[in-house]
Amino acid sequence: MTPFFDLSGKVAVVTGASRGIGEAIAAAYAKAGAKVVISSRKQEGLDEVAQAIRTDGGEITPIVAHNGDKAALQALVKAAVDTYGRLDILVNNAATNPHFGTLLDAEDSMWQKTIEVNIMGNIWLCQAAVPVMRANGGGKIINVASVNGIRPGNMQGIYSMTKAGVISLTQTLAMELAGDNIQVNAIAPGLIKTKFARAIWENEMLYKSITGRTPAGRIGEPDDIAGIALYLGSPASAYTTGQTFVIDGGLSVPML
Repeated sequence: MTPFFDLSGKVAVVTGASRGIGEAIAAAYAKAGAKVVISSRKQEGLDEVAQAIRTDGGEITPIVAHNGDKAALQALVKAAVDTYGRLDILVNNAATNPHFGTLLDAEDSMWQKTIEVNIMGNIWLCQAAVPVMRANGGGKIINVASVNGIRPGNMQGIYSMTKAGVISLTQTLAMELAGDNIQVNAIAPGLIKTKFARAIWENEMLYKSITGRTPAGRIGEPDDIAGIALYLGSPASAYTTGQTFVIDGGLSVPML
């Protein structure tokens, strides 16, 4: 029987992996035996992550690729296949949130940038990766959404709408790709202590408000997301598809 969480012989691409959640997922996959290709916009951050994973015994290749650049994402998938001969796991983690304000006050450029990176980038990567997975006999696609995709975040309307789109994309692809033995699932993190969310967790009033309503009594750490990502990328999730897993310390649980 294949060990549930063994990724030996598998190849994973993780976007937005120069820090935070993407870095934690890449490290978890490498420890589980996968060969990992990481991407982000800047080489320096990728090289730091790659060095840390190599020091820990992992096999990793860092490649610069902007999630809003279709050609760069196609090249990323090609590089993964050229380097390791296959692609089994795709983690669509890269995202942007340039607008903090109301929907109706947002410039068109903010809409375009957020949709391009958060939705189209995921679609372009799936278009490039799925044919490779089909040729391999199956695969895993994990889309990192957000609790804001389920319940809109205040003054984060564009971001929330794109993350709702990521959840819908996940469900649609799960239906379309099930016959190819490709499982597609989403992770919806709550507030995680990353640079991306720093403006929220460094605000003392917001921090106390959120942790005070969270049964776990704290905000999340990137490693809190890595565990569910390992499950969704492993043989353990062979019968799990089309689902969105909320990881928020219980904040979304109704409380009287």
